[in-house]
Amino acid sequence: MSQVRFSQVSQPRQALIRLCQAINHGRIEDLKVEGSEPIFDPLPLILRDVKLDSDEGLRPELALADFVVSDEVLRLMRQLDELEFGTVRRVEVRAGIPRRIVLESQVLGTPEARSRQAGRSK
Repeated sequence: MSQVRFSQVSQPRQALIRLCQAINHGRIEDLKVEGSEPIFDPLPLILRDVKLDSDEGLRPELALADFVVSDEVLRLMRQLDELEFGTVRRVEVRAGIPRRIVLESQVLGTPEARSRQAGRSK
């Protein structure tokens, strides 16, 4: 995979990356996506997983203005591109990195999905 820098991604995607870093461990739920970009109005639900028996350090990138984004972030961005319009039901974040996602989409093969796909290919 080619290296992509934080400064090269859109502002909404930068906000999503920073949100993952700030959460450190937890989940983002019901993140709306429009035109392949995360939308923060309405705000998604943020759930932080906090271990009380240890002090988990924050992502070092939080203090940096620019850095190379991780492969997991690149995969998340590709999923946003493919989803285009919809909802990411859940983004699981571990150590400030998105690790797993659950996407909401229409069933492939339905007339609605086929007409939306036909509209994209024009």
